[in-house]
Formats: sequence, structure tokens, C-alpha cells
Amino acid sequence: MTPLTCFKAYDIRGRLGAELNEEIAYRIGRAYALFLDAKRIVIGGDMRLSSEPLKQALAKGLMDAGCDVIDLGMTGTEEVYFAAFTLDVDGGIEVTASHNPIDFNGMKLVRRGAQPISGDTGLKDIRSLAEANAFSPVSQRGQLSQQSCLDAYIDHLLGYLKAEQLKPLKLVVNAGNGAAGHVIDALEQRFQAMGAQVEFIKVYHDADGTFPNGIPNPLLPDNRTATAEAVRAYKADMGIAWDGDFDRCFLFDEHGEFIEGYYIVGLLAEAFLQKEKGAKIIHDPRLTWNTIDVCQQYAGQAIQCKTGHAFIKERMRKENAIYGGEMSAHHYFRDFAYCDSGMIPWLLVAELISTQGKTLSQLVGERMAAYPCSGEINYTVSDAKAVIQAVLDHYAGLKPKLDRTDGISLEFADWRMSLRSSNTEPLLRLNVEAKNCPVLVADQVKTIERIISASQNS
Repeated sequence: MTPLTCFKAYDIRGRLGAELNEEIAYRIGRAYALFLDAKRIVIGGDMRLSSEPLKQALAKGLMDAGCDVIDLGMTGTEEVYFAAFTLDVDGGIEVTASHNPIDFNGMKLVRRGAQPISGDTGLKDIRSLAEANAFSPVSQRGQLSQQSCLDAYIDHLLGYLKAEQLKPLKLVVNAGNGAAGHVIDALEQRFQAMGAQVEFIKVYHDADGTFPNGIPNPLLPDNRTATAEAVRAYKADMGIAWDGDFDRCFLFDEHGEFIEGYYIVGLLAEAFLQKEKGAKIIHDPRLTWNTIDVCQQYAGQAIQCKTGHAFIKERMRKENAIYGGEMSAHHYFRDFAYCDSGMIPWLLVAELISTQGKTLSQLVGERMAAYPCSGEINYTVSDAKAVIQAVLDHYAGLKPKLDRTDGISLEFADWRMSLRSSNTEPLLRLNVEAKNCPVLVADQVKTIERIISASQNS
């Protein structure tokens, strides 16, 4: 039995060829259908050149297991999520590698109601079945059909705002040649039909699996230039950029400045708390003070949860939280079956700009000054545990408040830090924030970097 290394903690992702190919995709389809005892599954795929053949192999595996397959065509991940909680299906699979290099692909799996399937909730079982590859023939093969849920999905997106409140807006939208473009086109048509004066300036708009302008990953500073320059050139109100499967969106203010995802979490928490007093907001442990402060100001409940979509979604369901946000630009919504969406956030922000009569820089500027942060800094280390212990030892005498929800968080009177190992790479991820003092953030980052360097060289 050959181990399948493409199975990760939350999804399936691997290098094309030995790690992920059509034969493996077929086995995943067989295993997924067997594990869920599925009768009807919805599938979609992003624009990567390998996605369509992998999706076809996946569909063949599902059908050979006796499962009917609904193919949505080229989709972003959240379109499969939407179909999984609005159609009468046993689950859904999106073939995507999101922001990974061009020679990668993968899959994101959910069960009925778009509930996530991760390591602890079935992914390991599916891997074992796929590795064993001992599937029995079925009496009746499943059938394949094509369907579009785009119109219903657009209806759902527009339910989060009152389009009549939108003032004339000019928005730069950068799909990164990923899957987001067709949704923007559909929203544009709907806005025009409703008389909403929203103008879209489209950058790298057409889906193109050869990625002529680089992999769509706006977290990389080099990938932000095109969006920022277009915002300034067209004097736009906001810039929006997505990753390949558009489950994350990244925002730029009217000056073309990139806004850290942390401050968007606070902004969306405020938007929801204004609509539902006392609501619960889920946030990750990396950067917290701004979100907690916003929740206190607007009589909401801030609840901390371990980083990662499976943890956030599970906690949101448990708490019936209206919104959950991670500083990595994943935003989760109760009315979207607790799933993450890269379209709902910017629609809500566009509504805020319109109703509050403020620019995006004004909406987040006060919060950024109150709680300056480092943003996430990654370090390649050989022994993450030793580095974390060295940091703990260094600060032990100051008796910080220690939290181990995810890695370590140390909290002091005027600053705090989070240090955690990556779930997917040999990296340590550092986040530092302070109260009203950017210099303190910079100083503490330098101190921690010295500790990391010393512990690596010892």
C-alpha cells in the first residue's frame, strides 16, 4: 500500500504527478463516496490546466461508486460550498490548489450542509480507503449532469447588503487570472439592472491556468503592485484582490495601501454587531486586541478559537456565532453555512463606505493607530519547539499572561505576541501587536528575531 502524501490536515494538496494525478483522483472519488455512503455529490474546479482532467477522474470514481455527480463547471471553492448547502446533495468537492505553485493541485471536501471534512472528521478515513484501493463493484453506476448555481449564488451574496444604499463607487478588482472573474461579471450585470452605480476596473480578469501574471496570491507583497497602481491610477474607492479559488479577498484603501486582514476582521465584526446586538464573533489567537475592543464597544462577545478553517467553523456552529474572522483573510459567515467567502467581505465593506460616508482608510485608520501590528512574519527553523521554548525562557521573568490555544501567545501590559508552527510548512509564524505604539512592535520583533537566531545557532 503506497501512502498518499497529498492528504494534509485540512484538505488534499500535492505536486502533480507522483503526489496527485488522475488515478489518485479516481481513488479519492471512490473513497469519498464509500465513506459518506453518498448518493449525490456536487463538484467544481478552478481554472488550473490540470483541474478539468482531475475533476473528470474524480467524477468517474464517484460514479463508479454508484454516486450521481453534479458538475458546476469552473468555480471558486465557495460556489461548491453554496451548492452543498442549498442543493439536496450529500457533499461537495472543489478541485483547486488556490495560491499554490503552478505544478500543484488539490481538493477541498465537505459533506452535506457544507460541513468541513478535515483530518479529525473523515479525511484520514478517506485517505485509508484510497490507499487500500480495494473497491467492490456496484450494481448501478452513477450518472453525470451539468448544472449552474451562479444566479442563486449571486442572489445570496446580494442578501448581505442593501444595494440601494450603495453610493457611486469605483472598485479595482484583481482576479489574478483565477476563478473570481465570472462572479464579478455576474455582480456587475446585477448592479446595472438594479441601478447601483458600481464601476469595476478589472485587472488580470480572465481565468488563465498558465498564470501569465504570476500565481494569484496577494499575500506576497510583489503580487500587490498591480492592484495598488490601478487604485491610484483610476482614483478608485477601494481595491480588491483574490487568491486562485477566491475564498480569500484582500483589500486596498483609496490610496492603494494594502490593509492587513486583522483590521478587516474588526471592521466586519463592527458591521455585524451593528445589525445584531450581542452577537458572538469568533477570532483566531494570532492578533486579538482590536477585535476584542470592537466587540466590547458594540456589546458583542469575542470568542477565541484555534487557527484553521475546520476549528473556526466547528466553534461557530457550537456558539451560533454570526461571523468569524482570521487575520489570514479567511472570513466565515453564519448565513453562509458557517463557510468562508471571499465575496461577502468586500460587499459589506462597500456598503460601510457608502452608509458611513467614510473612506476605507478612515474606517480602519483609527483602529490601526490604536493597535499597530507587525503582520505575520515567517521564519524557517530546524527545531520549532526549541525556538518557542527559548522565547518562553527569555520572557519568563516578566511573568506575561500565557495562552497555548495555538502555539504560544504572551500578553504584557502594552504589547502581546503570538508564535506558532505552520500546519503545512517548516515555518514559525510570528505576530506582534501593541497599544498605540508602532515603535514598540518593531523593537519586540527585533528582540524575538535575535532569540530565534541564537537558538538556531546554539
